[in-house]
Amino acid sequence: MSIIYVLIPIAMLFVLVAVGIFFWAVKSEQFDDLDRQSVSILFDDDIKQKPQDTKDESTPR
Repeated sequence: MSIIYVLIPIAMLFVLVAVGIFFWAVKSEQFDDLDRQSVSILFDDDIKQKPQDTKDESTPR
């Protein structure tokens, strides 16, 4: 029965840490854009450039 006196404060400490982490995540705007990450894999972010018209300098004109 005396283990309850140890486990209850430990459980309360875990709850306080979890609530603190949750409020930190909300404050640092972790939950602002939930849809972007789920669809970002569908789009290619690389900018593809057209190949530039480069002439070979070794050929005579």
